[in-house]
Amino acid sequence: MKKYYILLAALLISAVSCNLDRYPLDRETLDTYLLDEAQCQSFSNTFYEALFGGTSNPIFDAENDLYMSKTLPAIIRGGTSRTTPSGGGGWSFTTLRSINTMLGHMDNCKDPDVRQKYTALARFFRAYWYYKMVRDFGDVPWYDHELGTDETDELYKARDSRDYVFEKMLEDIDFAIEVLPKTPNLYRVTSWTVLALKSRMCLFEGTWRKYHGLSLEHDADYYLKLAADAARTFIETSPYGIYVYDKDPSMSYTWLFSSMTAPIEEHVLAKAYSLDVQLSHKATYYSFSDGANININKKFIDAFLMADGSRYTDKEGWETDIYYDEVTGRDPRLAQIVRCPGYHRLDHDEIMTTDFSASLTGYPYVKYAVSWKDQDNSFAASDNDLPLVRAAEVYLNYAEAMAERSDVKITQDDIDLSINPIRKRAGMPDMDLAWCNANPDDNYMGSAKYGYRNVKGENRGVILEIRRERMVELAQECDFRWYDLMRWKEGKCIEQDILGQYFPGPGEYDFDGDGVVDICLYETEKAPATEARLVYKIGVNPIVLTDGNKGNVNPYKTQKHQFDEARDYLFPIPTGELAMNNNLTQNPGWTDIKRE
Repeated sequence: MKKYYILLAALLISAVSCNLDRYPLDRETLDTYLLDEAQCQSFSNTFYEALFGGTSNPIFDAENDLYMSKTLPAIIRGGTSRTTPSGGGGWSFTTLRSINTMLGHMDNCKDPDVRQKYTALARFFRAYWYYKMVRDFGDVPWYDHELGTDETDELYKARDSRDYVFEKMLEDIDFAIEVLPKTPNLYRVTSWTVLALKSRMCLFEGTWRKYHGLSLEHDADYYLKLAADAARTFIETSPYGIYVYDKDPSMSYTWLFSSMTAPIEEHVLAKAYSLDVQLSHKATYYSFSDGANININKKFIDAFLMADGSRYTDKEGWETDIYYDEVTGRDPRLAQIVRCPGYHRLDHDEIMTTDFSASLTGYPYVKYAVSWKDQDNSFAASDNDLPLVRAAEVYLNYAEAMAERSDVKITQDDIDLSINPIRKRAGMPDMDLAWCNANPDDNYMGSAKYGYRNVKGENRGVILEIRRERMVELAQECDFRWYDLMRWKEGKCIEQDILGQYFPGPGEYDFDGDGVVDICLYETEKAPATEARLVYKIGVNPIVLTDGNKGNVNPYKTQKHQFDEARDYLFPIPTGELAMNNNLTQNPGWTDIKRE
């Protein structure tokens, strides 16, 4: 099924990619199309790529404050680096038009069951398309049918309120949940997929309204309740759960992402790849290449708890720990996301120490690196599945929605239902609600320097810990982190330091604690005699330190990263669109056009 789906999708995508402003089929042909399930499936396949697609490196589609490339993108640099485009910029209705075209011609299908199924699927895609538009642009015009040539008033109408759009989206979502099949399918949308994504969409909207102070017809609690209800129904009735690798439970988190076929016990929807049809990604390559393509911020490393559940950042002197000390004895997931002491490829014995060629900060990621048996050449393309929707996210959605609500109180039972199964899989102690709220992490997760400024109230402690759990468990998946910051109104996290390992000064250092020198740093004109594998002069890339001859590696010292609170939470409407439609208004802070 996997190879068939990928090949079919690839052929369909190539057929329409020459002109993205045209449908796959014109109206005349559609009058005799969508007659049976094969044709309905064929038409709808393009929506998967349009809405769940990305670059060849989907784990890296949305850079943020935790992981970034060598050169920070405009969205992170902020300021004048971000400009209002004349066109594009995500403001495109091509996919929506295709979805509405399909819905407008479903009567062609004479099989009522097939017609109902693909109507539900198209309505889900329409809702998910609108969700992505609302989270980027705020208010957007709602269209529920393909516009005809005589509907110019509709074509050039103003933006509808997000209240109205979300209500229409929910109608589509609930219809799809009711109608779509409940049999698990790793690569196709089912009723369970939609239910899981309902929890994601409603959590986004509920927390956006709470933290952005939106006073609309429906308040934050309205959507937080919908998110919690959807997530709880999923947790209690779906066939999905928290995956445990039967051969070695301690490696469950690794195999969840390194398996060639994503474990369906937890993956509700995965993105399939196949070298047979030249669909691949570079996750394994980026883990071991010398290109330093993905660099992890020390802020991410420091957020991991100790293995006993205590906070690393409560430990005296944590800021000046060298690499071995900072990554040893931590939440086991850290060593399954980042190359830590003793790391070796799956099904391979060679120990690989950390370095600064695969990561400018000295923390190479390994989360998606496949087994040596599956890909012995680490520089080759990979075709293991990558996650789109998995059960752990839904569990986290439930916990957060309950903690953020003001109409009910979160309980320890809620934590036991959601957070603690995830922690158990990781080998971590349970979260205790009362302790979290009595001891909020003001030192780190709740600080303006490292964490979040806007969390208040009696559940402050547990909200901070749920965000920590989300930060760890969903690391480098989809585009969660960027949109988490946006919905929490925590864009200032982008301005926090982006740093790497700490070095107290020149000298030799042992990364693995095995008695072998791994790196030598020097200040002299000539490098000293050393058996270290890595030899770097301080002050020369990649070892530029924050305090001259000591401190944290500072690879982005000359690159600004800033966030405009009055502007950057929403994307700009392209000026060309504003010029064509006098009823469109620009988002706050972005370049507008002069109107007559």
